[in-house]
Order: sequence, then C-alpha cells, then structure tokens
Amino acid sequence: MNQVSPPTAEQCVDVAIDYMELDKIIEEEFGTDKENLIMILQAIQRRYNYLPQPTLKYLAEKIGVAYSQIYGVGTFYSTFSLEPKGRNIISICLGTACHVRGGERVRERIIDTLNLNGKHTTGDMRFTLEGVRCIGCCSLGPVIKVNEDVHGRIGSDEVEKVLEKYE
Repeated sequence: MNQVSPPTAEQCVDVAIDYMELDKIIEEEFGTDKENLIMILQAIQRRYNYLPQPTLKYLAEKIGVAYSQIYGVGTFYSTFSLEPKGRNIISICLGTACHVRGGERVRERIIDTLNLNGKHTTGDMRFTLEGVRCIGCCSLGPVIKVNEDVHGRIGSDEVEKVLEKYE
C-alpha cells in the first residue's frame, strides 16, 4: 500500500476531502492499477459531484500517474466536471426542434426562477443548468431533463412546478 500525504489545508479550501474514503475508493474498490483510472475518476465524481483538484493530485501520487495526464482525462471526457455542480442537473435542449418550439423562453424562465444571473449553478448547490444540443426526443420539444427525468412539451409557465419536485 502506498503511503501518500494528503494535501495541506490551504490546498483544500473549496471542499472538505475525506482522504480515508478516497483511499477506500482507490485501494479497496479499484486498486492502484493505472488501468482503472477512468473508473476511479467516475467513483470520485459520484462522491463529490465533480472532480475536486485535491483529489486529482492525491490520485496522481497514489497510482503513480502524472497529474497532467489525470487532468487531461478529466477535461477530455464531457461526463467529467472540474467545477462543482448542483445536486440536480438540469439539461435544456438547445437544438433546432426545441428552439423553434420555445426552448429559449424555457431556458430564460429557468434562469430567472433559479436566479442564476450569469452563473450555471445556484448558490445553494441545488441546481446546475447546462445547455445541450439534443436530448434525443425532438418530437417532445421543448425538452428539459432533470437528472434522469425527461420533461417534454414543457412551457415556460410550467418551469416552477417541475423544479419544485427537486427541491
């Protein structure tokens, strides 16, 4: 078992990292085999809802892979996020079919309802809004997806009612 010192408190200002839990994820669930890098990153993201920088640095030391390589994997795949996300991810379709059916009005209503003011994530970390090009159900446009729940033919006047379900 490799002994790696956790980063200092100054390096962890954004999020409290449980290094014992991180060791459990790395060593017990996947081992320190470099081949398990993506699965380890997925487990870390499930735990924190994003990939905190201190966890990536710790992982690099723990499995003997350059931090730059781990960072590269984290930025290459769109399923990984290096920025904190809310507990509920709202994906709004910005594709043509949803756009012509009022998707932009729905997006604006979500922004207003959540008081995002140019941000993607609410201050209380409850919601993150992401624009996507297609959700895959064009005939139901406009469409939003909250976590894994698809809401089709949504009007801007229905936004508050849908979001209340996730508070």
